[in-house]
Amino acid sequence: MKYKLAVLENLINYKFDSKEIFKRSLTHKSFHEDINNEKLEFLGDRVLGLIISKNLLAKYPNEKEGIIDKKFANLVNKKRCAEISNKINLVKYMFLGNNYKKKDQKYDKISGDCLEALIGAIFTDGGLKNAEKFILRYWEDSLKYSDNTFIDSKTKLQEYSLKKFKKLPTYVLIKTSGPDHKPLFNVTAKIVDSKKISATGKSKKEAQQNAARKLLEFLKI
Repeated sequence: MKYKLAVLENLINYKFDSKEIFKRSLTHKSFHEDINNEKLEFLGDRVLGLIISKNLLAKYPNEKEGIIDKKFANLVNKKRCAEISNKINLVKYMFLGNNYKKKDQKYDKISGDCLEALIGAIFTDGGLKNAEKFILRYWEDSLKYSDNTFIDSKTKLQEYSLKKFKKLPTYVLIKTSGPDHKPLFNVTAKIVDSKKISATGKSKKEAQQNAARKLLEFLKI
């Protein structure tokens, strides 16, 4: 165990004074019901949000709050944490229960949560400065290219509708087809004075995005 922890310390370039906190950050609740990383994950999520917010405000001092909020959402989310965790191969160092050791097990959620717990542990052990150093090391490229903020179709349609009509778009589920294990959702999207545009998706959210995209194309927005 000591060797495993030492290898990870070298990999992340941070030496813990408290090995107990370090080990806890890597301990999933499936391994130990009471002594696990859930509280450190909660803390790490807040520390991550603080550091990214601080750096975005410094990078874009004249940008509107709404745009910075979109950049933040693109940088701080479960998918991004899972991607960074996978680069570190953090799951290799985690303490997991037997039910999480299946060969085909998908680890994205628990590895992303573990990354946040690790951030919480570094903050607890070494303070904000060390936590920020760790975060910026792994979020550096993402922050560098945060100028290119992707705005999804639903958000774009909503902003247009609110600006022009002061009303939100409406989405209506028309029908669900296909087998229970692989449903297909058909949804319509509409704004004031527009026709209803329908689209399908593997989830309601995906169908709404597709309908919004098609409506934007129809409106030539």
